Amino acid sequence: MENIERRDFLKSSAAIAGGAILAGANVSSVFAAGKDTIKVALIGCGGRGTGAAFDALNSGVNIKIVALADAFKDNLDSAYKTLKEKWGDKIDVTESRKYVGFDAYKAAIKDADVVLLTTPPGFRPQHFEEAVNQGKHVFMEKAVATDIPGVRRVLAAAKIAKQKKLNVVVGLQRRYQTNYRETIKRIQDGAIGDVVAGQVYWNSGGVWVRPRKPGQTEMEYQMRNWYYFNWLCGDHIVEQHVHNIDIANWVKGQVPISIQGTGSRAHRVGKEYGEIYDNFAIELTYADGSVVYSQCRHFEGIANRVDEQFQATKGRAYLSAGGAGILWDHKGNELYRHNAKGNPNPYQQEHKEFFEAISKGEYKFENAEYGAHSTLTGIIGRIACYTGKVIKWEEAMKSDIDLMPTTYAWDAMPKIVPNADGFYPVAIPGQNTNLFI
Repeated sequence: MENIERRDFLKSSAAIAGGAILAGANVSSVFAAGKDTIKVALIGCGGRGTGAAFDALNSGVNIKIVALADAFKDNLDSAYKTLKEKWGDKIDVTESRKYVGFDAYKAAIKDADVVLLTTPPGFRPQHFEEAVNQGKHVFMEKAVATDIPGVRRVLAAAKIAKQKKLNVVVGLQRRYQTNYRETIKRIQDGAIGDVVAGQVYWNSGGVWVRPRKPGQTEMEYQMRNWYYFNWLCGDHIVEQHVHNIDIANWVKGQVPISIQGTGSRAHRVGKEYGEIYDNFAIELTYADGSVVYSQCRHFEGIANRVDEQFQATKGRAYLSAGGAGILWDHKGNELYRHNAKGNPNPYQQEHKEFFEAISKGEYKFENAEYGAHSTLTGIIGRIACYTGKVIKWEEAMKSDIDLMPTTYAWDAMPKIVPNADGFYPVAIPGQNTNLFI
């Protein structure tokens, strides 16, 4: 694969405020404009997938969910029940279009015009690749991969999606949130000068744990607890903090040239937390010498923080998912304050714009590239912290470390397994472990 060129990222990233790039271009796909109903397949029937289906059905466009796919039958059954009770005839999923297993996605994609890819991130590259090969429009959740070969696979599929004029939206919903769009547009128009530094945060108490059950295979246990295994999740710096990292790249209009940082397991240290860290602090260094500091942690009982701020040559900025978007000059005078009253829900807005474009036969969204770049930024941050090294972007892009299992089956073994006491190996910076990073 060719290395990512930063100038290509600049061209695609700087041109957008929230994802719309090529408005008005004709779509060449299985769905024809003017067709009565858009058929949608949901790949991944957990909570986020069910939520994405709700957002799609609330888009205001005439769609039907016609196929469901999940590795677990209980997930699929639960999603079907929830969706059917709320949406009735909009859920046109016969028993023959309920697909269960590792290969279920292939059949479900065939049934639809549009696919929603909402499984754990490790599966995203192969699912995206299949959807593009079948000529389907795609909404896919963040993150879009968990290792560097997976990122390259997404970028390769994204090129094909462009050639086929397939709309692709990635669930980095801040790109569709009005306060971010309006504030970052003003930053990029020069309202506070050149951005020279920034700080981005996702500090919270962590997420769920699902206890091991008698009779579970190792594959099923890891799949049920996907958040705690890198091949599935990428660690929380990738799966969750990618939102804030994406804002840093968006504001800067480029990707970092190198990343270094530190992290550890300081609080969530039990065997139930798999192999991931509970805290990361990294520095993203960009080509112009500016540095964005990034911090994320899963500590219970502490002050939480999820927001972004930036310093520039003529002022500073503050942003948050709660609706804030504020610009000040160097004297503290307020230059802009976003009024979030009445702003649309960004989770809903991304689906609204996506499905409206498809229904009109327009090619407007090619989010896969910036989704892949921000995912890769998080992956490099993870590697930098796990190893204790400064990782350069161009060198990282050469990595062939593949986290994914060699075989997908319930009795197959993932590459990382527990020791006799049930603990998983955890990266120790500066030591040569055999971990896949």
